[in-house]
Amino acid sequence: MKALILVGGYGTRLRPLTLSVPKPLVEFCNKPILLHQVEALVKAGVDHVVLAVSYMSDLLEREMRVQEQRLGIRISLSHEKEPLGTAGPLALARELLNVDNEPFFVLNSDVICDFPFKDLLQFHCNHGKEGTIVVTRVEEPSKYGVVVFETDSGRIHRFVEKPQVFVSNKINAGMYIFNPSMLSRIQLRPTSIEKEIFPVMAEEGHLYAMELQGFWMDIGQPKDFLTGMCMYLQSLRQHAPERLHTGPGFLGNVLVDPTAQIGENCTIGPNVIIGAGVVVEDGVRIKRCTVLKGARVRSHSWLESCIVGWSSSVGQWVRMENVTVLGEDVIVNDELYLNGANVLPHKSINESVPEPRIIM
Repeated sequence: MKALILVGGYGTRLRPLTLSVPKPLVEFCNKPILLHQVEALVKAGVDHVVLAVSYMSDLLEREMRVQEQRLGIRISLSHEKEPLGTAGPLALARELLNVDNEPFFVLNSDVICDFPFKDLLQFHCNHGKEGTIVVTRVEEPSKYGVVVFETDSGRIHRFVEKPQVFVSNKINAGMYIFNPSMLSRIQLRPTSIEKEIFPVMAEEGHLYAMELQGFWMDIGQPKDFLTGMCMYLQSLRQHAPERLHTGPGFLGNVLVDPTAQIGENCTIGPNVIIGAGVVVEDGVRIKRCTVLKGARVRSHSWLESCIVGWSSSVGQWVRMENVTVLGEDVIVNDELYLNGANVLPHKSINESVPEPRIIM
């Protein structure tokens, strides 16, 4: 079986992290975002993954060669010369996807959930039509485009963009499965699958919806990245609690890489990810944060709702909060306060940032 992952964007919403690393390779819960998806696809029987790429593709290619060996699958890169939207990349990769008559998966690169690929394949084969979309329930449908479908069969009737009166609270979760025949619907030009292809398929009775069980998040921007992290950790608590770190000073759901070092009298958690080679000195308080590979948090600092970039250093007695994001190799000097700061890579911060802003 095959899968296409749409990784073409510049990842602008997740800057400053994506200024150093392409978004699919940013670690989410100590594993590159892309690997969460690829490993779940492999478990469901996929042996050929196609990445639709445009930006920083050399880095991606190098990393994917390593993963190809490790997972024993084939990974191909399909290069966009110009942005092709969400449907164009399928036309570009037509030769790779249309090899046999097997259905293939398509997914957006920044969704995280308990990927239900086996169930999706089963559901799709049962109704026998051209396409299936995974949908998820949201609290505020008016912020999204919603999917209106028959609850018993899953057949989709229509899509409504940002409805002002209630028609449905199910939205497109960015995961699909298609029969190769649907590729003939797409021309090789910038095309939106959501606006141009799906409505036609739905009208012809060829598009079905399967509702996702469990959590779902688009982690393409820092505040949602942190929310998704909390959901993922809670899912680990239910399905693989042995992977979480416990002990004195650890509260709630915490994931710690075995190579990290944590000092005395720290309080870590709830909802914290500590990456490889991270050093946390004595008396540090961290909650609802991701600390990426090689970073150091010096003694008596206090961090809440932050992402600390690779090899960054947070000084002593620093306070950081409100979705502060440090890019790679940022130095925050001692005794500063950062509130919602977005700091670009390789910067040194010498004064407090009392109001949210970008530091270039």
